[in-house]
Amino acid sequence: ALLVAESPPAPCHWNLTHTLSDWLKQHNVPGIYGIDTRALTKHIREQGAMLGKIVPAGAAESSVPQVNPNDLNLVAEVSLKEPRLFVSHAPPRQGKDGKRMRILAIDCGIKANIIRYFMSKGVELLLVPWDYDFSGEAFDGLFISNGPGDPTQCQKTIGHLRALIERADAPPVFGICLGNQLLALAAGCTTFKMKYGNRGANQPCIDTRTGRCYITAQNHGFAVDPASIPQGWEQFFVNANDATNEGIIHKTRPFFSVQFHPEACAGPTDTDFLFEMFLRRVHGEHAEVTVSYRQPTIPARKVLLLGSGGLSIGQAGEFDYSGSQAIKALKEMRCEVVLINPNIATVQTSEGMADRVYFLPVTPDVVRSVIERERPDGILLQFGGQTALNCGVALDKNGVLAEFGVRVLGTPVEAIIATEDREIFNAKLTEINERIAEGYPASTVDDAVAMAAKIGFPVIMRAAFALGGLGSGFAHDEESARALATQALINSPQVLVERSMKGWKEIEYEVVRDCNDNCITVCNMENFDPLGVHTGESIVIAPSQTLTDDEYHMLRTTAIKVVRHLGIVGECNIQYALNPQSEEYCIIEVNARLSRSSALASKATGYPLAYVAARLAMGENLPSVRNSVTKTTTACFEPSMDYCVVKFPRWDLNKFKGVSAGLGSAMKSVGEVMSIGRNFQEAMQKAIRMAAPGMLGFQPLTTFESDEAINAVLSNATDQRVDALAAAFERGDSVASIEAATKINPWFLCKLHTIHLLRKHLQKRTLQTITAEEMLLAKQQGFSDKQIAIALGGADDVAVRRHRKELGVLPVVKQIDTLAAEFPAQTNYLYMTYNGTMSDQPVRKSGVFRLNHEAPSTMVLGCGAYRIGSPGGVGWGAVSAL
Repeated sequence: ALLVAESPPAPCHWNLTHTLSDWLKQHNVPGIYGIDTRALTKHIREQGAMLGKIVPAGAAESSVPQVNPNDLNLVAEVSLKEPRLFVSHAPPRQGKDGKRMRILAIDCGIKANIIRYFMSKGVELLLVPWDYDFSGEAFDGLFISNGPGDPTQCQKTIGHLRALIERADAPPVFGICLGNQLLALAAGCTTFKMKYGNRGANQPCIDTRTGRCYITAQNHGFAVDPASIPQGWEQFFVNANDATNEGIIHKTRPFFSVQFHPEACAGPTDTDFLFEMFLRRVHGEHAEVTVSYRQPTIPARKVLLLGSGGLSIGQAGEFDYSGSQAIKALKEMRCEVVLINPNIATVQTSEGMADRVYFLPVTPDVVRSVIERERPDGILLQFGGQTALNCGVALDKNGVLAEFGVRVLGTPVEAIIATEDREIFNAKLTEINERIAEGYPASTVDDAVAMAAKIGFPVIMRAAFALGGLGSGFAHDEESARALATQALINSPQVLVERSMKGWKEIEYEVVRDCNDNCITVCNMENFDPLGVHTGESIVIAPSQTLTDDEYHMLRTTAIKVVRHLGIVGECNIQYALNPQSEEYCIIEVNARLSRSSALASKATGYPLAYVAARLAMGENLPSVRNSVTKTTTACFEPSMDYCVVKFPRWDLNKFKGVSAGLGSAMKSVGEVMSIGRNFQEAMQKAIRMAAPGMLGFQPLTTFESDEAINAVLSNATDQRVDALAAAFERGDSVASIEAATKINPWFLCKLHTIHLLRKHLQKRTLQTITAEEMLLAKQQGFSDKQIAIALGGADDVAVRRHRKELGVLPVVKQIDTLAAEFPAQTNYLYMTYNGTMSDQPVRKSGVFRLNHEAPSTMVLGCGAYRIGSPGGVGWGAVSAL
């Protein structure tokens, strides 16, 4: 059966063949939505895996028989009954005898993607039943597949394997998942049933030979007992979270297996090199890596940290956050910290943070004088935004860092320049055959106009070494191209002219890498607006909602490949343009520093990106850093998000006369908010109210002069685009017509249309006639009590709240949890939701919430989004109060 939190959305993906509901019906699988999956996961975590069944409403429980899969030989049920030969159409891979290599695979429930992998390698694959006696077959290597259930049920398979590996001339053996347990049992190990098993696509596993940590996909409830591994064998991989066995390998003979799925479809496939390792062994080659090695690092005892200076559009409080987190990490590592930042309204410049603070401009000449005075061992550039990066690059070019023996910690200057200089960046990506938009660099206005004509209008012009898209924009003809190039080259030595992909999806990944090449993606985000609106101007959703698993892992794999090739150490983000009608993508840019998106990703996932990046810059290994949310698991993992986060920008354009309200590739927003819900609708309506306190949620507020005025905002986004969307639904526009005008993905529009339809439905009710189910649905869709009151014909919102509580419609308190409740979380990041049945933290019956204690507490109210007149100084004040 399938249990999900929310009902499946209206299908709208270009690659759709049938809906989820149709697929479930076709395979006779029941599905239930409306489940508090977080509470269910916590129940399994605490009680262990248990038997369950689904009983239709109104039916007797006894009418559905209870099946215990632990009593069944599930492998016998799923294995094929007769041998089957697969022959690859790829160029033949030869064995030691010069013939096409033949692999015999024991089918215990083999994944189709495993067969695809072998076929892509050019071999023959003879697939045999689980209990097949293969002693009379001729083959070059043996593969043991994955499968369900208790491995001890497969005694025939274990016996056949034991006889094989005891032969002196035994061929190489490779097992996956159940195959790992079966090989271990054949070797003399024992297995045990885990409390609830390891599931999901983000399990970190450490290669015992190298110390490298890989993200893997797993789904198993049994494991090999490492204490039972006999002489001659050793652990191959170990789970970095719970230290359970993830693979065994023979010390001298060509036998190995892994507990995870290196072939996982759609991913991750970080360990698919194991297939090649197996086939090389079949060919008679030996493993290339046999011992663990870690690159030595020279510790820095005194570190200079560059801040970002005064707040500006595109460079705001997120760099105070990242710098403060870096200082925290450095102090824990007993480093002396010298900070340069003239911005007094910051937490990082407060007493008790850095050892010494210089309230001076972050410019090369000034920083040189501080270096001469302080003589630091190292300098951190990636925590002060574009200001710090540009200053660091200049110090390196001028020879200042070399003169005083100051090491750049974390990402080297060469990698920073490669991401900032558009010509070098394009050349670097071309080296690894990655996809970039057709584009050419120019250093003069005439060259830029010529390049635009060569590509063909429209084009986008992007300035190098620029902040917040400054000086960028779309050119539709020679006149606009000349104007944009002139503007871009005022503050930058170079402008890149690129093919326009306006209307494509914009996707972003936050990536972390250490100096030993452990690399993970921490958060994946998607812009509500199509490409053409700067990320800082767009509503951003985490995790992405409209990607398939294939698309997600395609872009994830590319992100890791690019970051490794560039040589980034610490944290960065990579932005993509993705064709909404295919899997075609282009890399827009890589920011080799903490950014506004990094702050969002940190709070959205609970993963402290800046803190971890600082420790990595100091030479620490990612697997050795602890997850600060669980306190027990490693930081080398990719968070699971069982909730939805929406970032909503704040503009103050109405304070400036004559300023265009149009949104484009250059930032205008002065702040932003983050809201959290268990679904997009709930989070979106919260975000609208947070960013603009005068707005009630997704419903018409602005009175547009005419239909033409609405159409103009739909076609060319402004700070009123959400108002325009609500007004368009109000006048009867369809999702399809709004999609055609805005290029906003129909998935988001369908969700907003659901809110609109529910509001229209509530308008047919009164406070006396609204039911508990309708009230709960409204709250689950993010409606405030005031919104409901207005929809009910102007009822008082206090009366609505009183009636709602009488109906038993109350929120629960949930935590930001990096592992979706698989491990206990210890975080103070909380949110309230009506999409749940159980709170993650205790709540008193009186309604007074206490965090793990009953002592009296004080509430400190923050200022909300930055805006003109209420900037970072208010945040500093709130922190100081705490």
